[in-house]
Amino acid sequence: MTRQLIKSGQVAENRKARFSYSIEDTIEAGVSLTGAEVKSIRYGMVSIVDGFVSVRDGNLVLKNVVIQALPTAAKIVNFDERRGRQLLLHSAQIRRLVGKLSEKGATIVPLKLYFNNRGKVKVLLGVGFGKSQIDKRETIKRREWDKEKARIVRGKVIK
Repeated sequence: MTRQLIKSGQVAENRKARFSYSIEDTIEAGVSLTGAEVKSIRYGMVSIVDGFVSVRDGNLVLKNVVIQALPTAAKIVNFDERRGRQLLLHSAQIRRLVGKLSEKGATIVPLKLYFNNRGKVKVLLGVGFGKSQIDKRETIKRREWDKEKARIVRGKVIK
């Protein structure tokens, strides 16, 4: 296997989420995983781009996050790559997030998946509202203007 083993730090980031949603609040949560899933995450075989959070039986569940099975894993250990994974939060945090989800247009998306300094898998969740096409264009304009300002400050004007 040619992939690099990740001991701690960021494994996956959802850059599309910050572009598509205006994130108001963030919260860190643990994720309930099997051993084979953790090993796959350590090798970076995970994608959180299409992920979202929903409520099931009073708990928050992370859905549509793809954790690929290791090719070297035994066939017995194989798991469903897109199964819902329960988020580990305090009950007060769950109530607060469920209350925010009840607002019109609100959604909870995973922003980052990483290992903390104790080696536990954590996910940074963002509570946000979908941006309109006009807001997305404004974000692009602001980003391009910031790049242009940096070029001007460095003395490399490109037109």
